[in-house]
Amino acid sequence: MSVLLSEGTVSSVPMLLSLAVLFGFMYFFMIRPQQKEAKKKSAMLAELAVGDTVLTTSGFYGVVIDIADDTVIVEFGSNKNCRIPMQKDAVAAVEKPGAE
Repeated sequence: MSVLLSEGTVSSVPMLLSLAVLFGFMYFFMIRPQQKEAKKKSAMLAELAVGDTVLTTSGFYGVVIDIADDTVIVEFGSNKNCRIPMQKDAVAAVEKPGAE
């Protein structure tokens, strides 16, 4: 589907338009949702507070007992003896106390 111009040259306009459409689809179906998810996670981590129940990326449930800049200390188990410092990015989900 190329258009011949004078002297036998081929127009590249249809090819450029199809590439632009392809990149448009890639943006709206791949890049934009990823950016929205990153904003959602950063908002979740910004609202993280002491006493929140969290699910870590490794699948453990615990309660936040202290928050530093990019580190949280999470208490695991019912015996209250297992306290582990971890990066905030390791938190996958947050449940506020009293929210059911």
